[in-house]
Parts: sequence; structure tokens; C-alpha cells
Amino acid sequence: MRVLVVSDLHYTMKQLDWVAAAAPDYDLVVIAGDLLDMSSIVAPDAQIAVVLEYLARMAERTQLVVCSGNHDLDDVNELDERAAMWLAQAAALGVAVDGARLDTPEVLVTVCAYWDGPRSREQVGEQLAADAQRWRDGPAGRPWIWAYHAPPDDSPTSWTGSRHYGDDALNAWIDAYSPDIVLCGHVHRSPFAQPGGWRDRIGSTLVFNGGTQIGPVPTHIEIDTGEGVAQWSSYDGIEEFALAGVSTPDQDPGPT
Repeated sequence: MRVLVVSDLHYTMKQLDWVAAAAPDYDLVVIAGDLLDMSSIVAPDAQIAVVLEYLARMAERTQLVVCSGNHDLDDVNELDERAAMWLAQAAALGVAVDGARLDTPEVLVTVCAYWDGPRSREQVGEQLAADAQRWRDGPAGRPWIWAYHAPPDDSPTSWTGSRHYGDDALNAWIDAYSPDIVLCGHVHRSPFAQPGGWRDRIGSTLVFNGGTQIGPVPTHIEIDTGEGVAQWSSYDGIEEFALAGVSTPDQDPGPT
């Protein structure tokens, strides 16, 4: 399976154009949050309308997963906490969004919301526990991937250049369930600022954050599960990383 991973496009039209054009070349495209830009002069409703058009185009061409980021929160959910409620419209287009899963014989992808309060955080934890059981009961050797906007804390993928800016709830969930791959964003500079990086390994779990750059081509990660290779591309060049293989779903799935 060939997977394209981008994040933090922040309503950059040329980068959205690039992703839409590249999408048919991949079996799966993951956008790991922050499609919108709350600092833009363009009104959020107008941004949402345009982004939904892009998502519809991508979803016609490949399997598409989109998790929310902090810039995507436009309303409050049933828990009275902020959430990306507009993504429900993307779900109607066939996009796997917050709270959903992409469940195929080749891969299980859990799509996590950007939680903005304790009750939403608990909801994400319940989602991961349920999918841990599904992963264990599913086809042997099928990789489990999480789309989760914020990177784990105390990781190269959460290094801002001066401090770590990660989500320690994610660290705890990784420790509990050991997914194969976690796809993140949020911290733009981590691949460019030492000792940060675009990849990390926590136990048996691989964590990826491609970072952000200006210009028409976003930083992006390509993962080929068949070849066992991940490749990060930016204006600094291309780096390749050999995957060490995937874990198997016959292990203890953690607490439920």
C-alpha cells in the first residue's frame, strides 16, 4: 500500500492543488489536521466551502482520511467542547474523518479528533480502545495506523526549536496499544530544528510528522508498506527510512 501524508496546509491553495493532483498516485491519502487557517483574512465559512470542494475531488480519486487540527475547530460538539463540526460534511463525501475508521483487509486507520477538553479526550480514548480490539480480531499482520494531529510529547516530532510541544495523552495511548504508525502534524518546525526530526520510534510504534514549508509543494511523507520504506520530502531534500516491519494484532491490545 502506498500512502501519502500531509498536514498543516492552512488553506494554502497551491498546496491543496498539489495534494489533489498527487492523490490518484496513492492508495491512501492522509491529511493530519489544520486544513484551515484561523489567522487568514478569509472567513472560516468560506475556507470550509473551498476545502470541502478539494476533499470531494480527492475522495473521488483515492481513499482519503482527514483528522482535525486546532485550526479546524469551528463549533461546539455534544459535549460542549470545541470541535471541527464541519468535517461531518466531508464524511458525507466518503472521507474518513474524526471518530471514524478506515477498515480494509490491508489496513486499519483510526481517525482521531483534535480534542479540546477532557470529555472529548475521553471519547478519543474510548475510540482507540475499541479499535484495539478490532485490530486484534482482524486479519493477521494488518498494520494499524492512527491519524492524530498533535505529536507525542518529549519526541523529536514535537520539538519546536526551543521546547517540546506535544500531547502526553498520545504518549500514554501509544504505550497502552502500540499501533504500528502514528501520523501527526501541528509542530511545523520539528523536522528542520535540531534535535527535532520527522520521525520517531516509541517502543514498536513509528511516529511521523512531516512539518510545514512555504511554497506550492507541501512537505510530505510517502509510506510504502509493501517495500517497507518511508520517505520525507521537503525543500531541504529527500530522506528515506527503512521501516522495521509491522507488529501483529495477536499482541495484548492494552486496557479496554
